[in-house]
Amino acid sequence: MLTRRLFTTAAAGLPALALPRLAAGQEVFPSRPVQIVLPYPPGNAIDLLVRALAAQMTPLLGQPAVVLNRPGAAGAVGSASVARATPDGYTLLFVPALVASVLPITQPTSGLTVDSFRPICQVFSNSMALIVRPDSPIRSLADLQARARANPGRLTYATLGITSIPHLAMVQWLNAAGVDIEHVPFRADGEVITEVLTGRIDVGSIVLGSAAGRNDIRVLAVFDRTRHPDFPDAPTAIEQGFDVAPASFGGLFAPAGTPEDRIARIEAVCAAAAQSEAYRAAARSGSQPADYYLGRAEFTRRLQEDIEQKAAILRTIRLN
Repeated sequence: MLTRRLFTTAAAGLPALALPRLAAGQEVFPSRPVQIVLPYPPGNAIDLLVRALAAQMTPLLGQPAVVLNRPGAAGAVGSASVARATPDGYTLLFVPALVASVLPITQPTSGLTVDSFRPICQVFSNSMALIVRPDSPIRSLADLQARARANPGRLTYATLGITSIPHLAMVQWLNAAGVDIEHVPFRADGEVITEVLTGRIDVGSIVLGSAAGRNDIRVLAVFDRTRHPDFPDAPTAIEQGFDVAPASFGGLFAPAGTPEDRIARIEAVCAAAAQSEAYRAAARSGSQPADYYLGRAEFTRRLQEDIEQKAAILRTIRLN
């Protein structure tokens, strides 16, 4: 009864959450727990965000929103399990856009396609960034471009893996700059930062949030349209003359075929949960921008643009 009272109280001030009038015998949705699959291990930044979102969705749904970590194959295992799930709104996916824009190309045997899921709401957007050691002679993207031209094949950059968003961001910049730098993949941003600090790697391409709270690295450029409030002194690539601003954005998805009324219900709940103070606090701690949230229509448009952009970038990369 407590959960029901919480739901009633929360929904009272949120017209978008009002339940439709039901015909006789029609099921109230949801009438049992909703499962949110995260296809990555627990404990990372995206895991913290989905748990914060689920906690806020639970009283609004009137049923528990349960997070299930199902890692494997760079997100393909858990994502494919949701794609195969019954499309009834009870099994959702919390992922970055790359599950639709990258994995169908890089892991064609996974069964994932660009149409495997329906976007519901965007609740995070991570900028990418290039970092160097504080004492690095590379002070700007122009410096990096000039050194790469003067030393072909000798400079190196690291990312958390081939076809990761930091890797694709760097590929996009290399194409714009007209230079070639050797890629050295690692497993995590932490390893990339360590390699840059030791001097074994010249430049690191990372998720900007991984640099939060650190004073032992220098952010050479942020791949975004505007400077990030947590890094006000770090110039964007656009400011430095390169129109490159990829991001790792994402949120909630449902399997293709999920009924429209249930998608709309989950979207309304997601909107309220994502704008709660508790989720805003989690977003701030994860270096999210102020405009991290997008509703279904805008999220769908952004996703389609990302699918087209990533397909073009991936054509320039040797995947095998």
